Amino acid sequence: MHTGAVIFDMDGVLVDSEPLHERAFRETLAELGYADGAGLSFRDYVGRSDHELWQDFVRLHRPSISLEELLARKRARVLRLLEQRRPWFPGAVRLVRALCGRVPLGLASGSERPVIEAVLEGTGLRTCFRAVVSGAEVPRGKPAPDIFLRTAALLEVPPRACWVIEDSLPGIAAARAAGMRVVAVPHTHPADDLRDADHVMEDFDGIARLLGLPEPI
Repeated sequence: MHTGAVIFDMDGVLVDSEPLHERAFRETLAELGYADGAGLSFRDYVGRSDHELWQDFVRLHRPSISLEELLARKRARVLRLLEQRRPWFPGAVRLVRALCGRVPLGLASGSERPVIEAVLEGTGLRTCFRAVVSGAEVPRGKPAPDIFLRTAALLEVPPRACWVIEDSLPGIAAARAAGMRVVAVPHTHPADDLRDADHVMEDFDGIARLLGLPEPI
């Protein structure tokens, strides 16, 4: 292995959850009487935290329920959908298991801690990650580098020695701002849109080769 640590994003990398987040967001809005999306485009928030999305909704519409209640309603829907669908990317799960024990692994996700825990439980990957950081636990979300710098600090690995696996444009920007090398997977955006990444890989076998794993995953 020729890397110090590997940090994974979660939504859109380990789990095909972006469509579930969008569905939960739209259903929560519809329940509040905003069947049209309330003037917000979910795509603008891919890779960012739920907190930012609901903050913008509250600022625009001044709903009668609190930001915390909005987060809770959407979170409950996402957790239910994850349990029903279990939409893990098999190649990602294999890659984490292949790297486990060979190199320090971190998880840096804009999702809330309960959603992260549900994915770790569902995939059985909990023990593989030495550090797990939620976007709610750092001052600024992606595209700021805070979440990746925090994860590297917990792993006790210099940022320049870290590889990041990402799918979103804010995530790529955050990894680059942290001084890390970033590999993008075209799960959420077309490969052409991911050109700011150091590498774009269509599959996890390619990432395994790039990271120097000695045998196919």
